[in-house]
Amino acid sequence: QVQLVESGGGSVLAGGSLRLSCVKSGRTYGPYAMAWFRQAPGKEQEFVAFHSQKGTNIWYADSVKGRFTISRDNAKNAVYLQMNNLRPEDTAVYYCAAGQIVSRHQSTDEYDYWGQGVQVSVSS
Repeated sequence: QVQLVESGGGSVLAGGSLRLSCVKSGRTYGPYAMAWFRQAPGKEQEFVAFHSQKGTNIWYADSVKGRFTISRDNAKNAVYLQMNNLRPEDTAVYYCAAGQIVSRHQSTDEYDYWGQGVQVSVSS
């Protein structure tokens, strides 16, 4: 059974930065594509960023392009989300997701495993 554990959330002022981490355990690593999603209060879960198994495809939601960076460390079974210039509208619970075969990276249905989520709060 694969487990994903996120960390690194917290509360920051607008313009600040946070780095989220997600560590995968339970099976030998990969090949899993990894992604971050988020869900704000009263809203549906939305796609944030995607990193394919070998890094040939990296995608971002338009709302975070130029501010967020997804990366992964295969040796550590980890994926990261560096979030800079945070805005109040980035406030949400952020979820890490892993999928073996992902063709529609923005769809939650494509992912096999999910983390428990980590809260990110940005105040103005």
